[in-house]
Amino acid sequence: MPLTAIEPRRLYRQVADQLRGLIERGEYSSGDRLPPERELSERLGISRPTVREALIALEVEGWVRIRVGSGIYVTAREPAATGVRIEADGPFEILGARELIESAVAAQAATLAGPHEVATLDEVLAEAERGGHPSPETIALDRLFHVGVAGIVGNPVVTRLVGELFDKRMSPYFERLSGYFENGASWRLAHDEHRLVRDAIANGNAAAASAAMRAHLEKSQLRFQTGFGDAEPGRTAAAMAAAREAAPPLRRGSRQGRKPHANEEPVVRSGARRAGALADGRLRPGDDA
Repeated sequence: MPLTAIEPRRLYRQVADQLRGLIERGEYSSGDRLPPERELSERLGISRPTVREALIALEVEGWVRIRVGSGIYVTAREPAATGVRIEADGPFEILGARELIESAVAAQAATLAGPHEVATLDEVLAEAERGGHPSPETIALDRLFHVGVAGIVGNPVVTRLVGELFDKRMSPYFERLSGYFENGASWRLAHDEHRLVRDAIANGNAAAASAAMRAHLEKSQLRFQTGFGDAEPGRTAAAMAAAREAAPPLRRGSRQGRKPHANEEPVVRSGARRAGALADGRLRPGDDA
């Protein structure tokens, strides 16, 4: 079925809509395996995090089941039974917004923090270090650290904004993503990154505080960019563009995996006007080889 051109706004939702449409129309049946994340990313000209967001959204809704190391399979479960719809904001959008906002907040906090404020951050970090990772308790302490940094600024609007952005991770969608990619090791890394933010604030170094917070939230995004069995964390936009140019287009095929005819149309063509645009084409279950 055709994949229609879509706009970059809420890109992952539009990708999910198109994949859901293929399932609803019977192009993919229960038990069929969708094309791998890497293939969807390269053929559709979009980033792997965007593909990942779309696939996890479909899993939360009950359309697919992700089997790490195996693939993404269409489920027999009735999607309406889950009662869950795609979130308005994707996890990577949220983390990206937090990176922009909280790096500036940390810089301001470094110019205002006194011994009492630093001691408060130390208490949070000490308690987090004693906890098991990840757990509801350590997630709450994670939130307390970020809100605590914002609280140093003394602007309740800033504090509330940071807290509300953090709370976005409590959605079923974000929780599913975290369940795949967060573990004790990742939480210990995050804890160490928090300490770097704390140290920069304690030293009154605004530039270092901003850089440490930005690095922490960038790394948080990278921790979620491990693919379902075939990831390349940190893959650059340039590498993605090169892969799109080098990769052959997706073509129509049968369940028996017949070879495509030379004159069949590709699913996606790269566009000079907008990198990552989806263009008209065909995508069938046989394309997942």
